[in-house]
Amino acid sequence: MVAFATVWTSGGRHELSVDLMRQLPDAPEGVMDYLFAALMLYGKAEGYRWFNLGMAPFSGMAQNPLAPLWNRLGGLLFRHGEHFYNFQGLRAYKEKFEPQWEGRYLASPGGLILPQVLAHVAALISGGLPGLVRK
Repeated sequence: MVAFATVWTSGGRHELSVDLMRQLPDAPEGVMDYLFAALMLYGKAEGYRWFNLGMAPFSGMAQNPLAPLWNRLGGLLFRHGEHFYNFQGLRAYKEKFEPQWEGRYLASPGGLILPQVLAHVAALISGGLPGLVRK
């Protein structure tokens, strides 16, 4: 095995969605493209209507001077947070499939608790606190 992806299915065969995806560092070039194409063809053959590539965390956040502070901070993390996670690389990889991007939102209490919430989200994205610290 040189690559894998966890796949979620919706009821009624509406959507097939990829979640965690990994490949070995020395995997053949294009192995993830092949895996995704095979999953998409499988989904089509099984009657699924959508293939969901998953999220691209912190991408697409408003960056203009009038945007809320937390949007600007999320955008900053997307642009300069490669130490923590490959945010830009993941977005670029998924872009080649020409997805229909949809916003996803996180509701939380405002104020000083928000940095803690964002830290927890970053830890989840990077595989837990050890993954966040290790990077």
